[in-house]
Amino acid sequence: MGCEIFNKDLVNKLKKDYLLQKNKITARIRDFDSIGKNGNNKGIFVELVFCILTPQSKAKSCWAAVERLLKNELLWKGTQVQIVNELSGVRFKYKKAEYIIEARNNFFNRIPLKSTLDDFPDNIETRDYIVNNIKGIGYKEASHFLRNIGKGQDLAILDRHILKNLVIYNVINEVPGSITKNKYFEIENKMIKFSKKVGIPVMHLDLLFWSKETGEIFK
Repeated sequence: MGCEIFNKDLVNKLKKDYLLQKNKITARIRDFDSIGKNGNNKGIFVELVFCILTPQSKAKSCWAAVERLLKNELLWKGTQVQIVNELSGVRFKYKKAEYIIEARNNFFNRIPLKSTLDDFPDNIETRDYIVNNIKGIGYKEASHFLRNIGKGQDLAILDRHILKNLVIYNVINEVPGSITKNKYFEIENKMIKFSKKVGIPVMHLDLLFWSKETGEIFK
């Protein structure tokens, strides 16, 4: 885990920041849990679409695009061209619109996504299934999706905000230029170990780092 030498002052400040944000973080995670437990197939699919859009794009721009698709009822029946027209601010929008339609055909119109995900015994196997069966979704996006539906326990969302903070806290030595599957698992395990050492659950730590970088607790 880096050199496993943590700056005590930095860690103490992190813990203090967590105490200040804990109620908001806990409430947000309850929202995610509610989507998974009480939401229908549409609600689950909305979160999947959001995570299909997020690679190399700002989360807020992606969520705004999802809201436009919902408002115009295009998420359920829109053509690729219609969907693309709503993806302003989203990079690679033509390819991502294609991924949305394929996911919709496979996991909304044909096979209910929610019941499919509930069939797996743990979050690790669920994530592997998502990565292997849904185009446009890698381990980061699959982890993000599962977190947003209450299935993200012990899964790390290794986006640039998280990686930057893992370097700051000496969990990793540097932000890697690219992340292979094995590298993802290696860093994820280091983040989980760090979360246990500082006494902050990994799902909470993710939102804490996000708020530290962006000033808010979002998705």
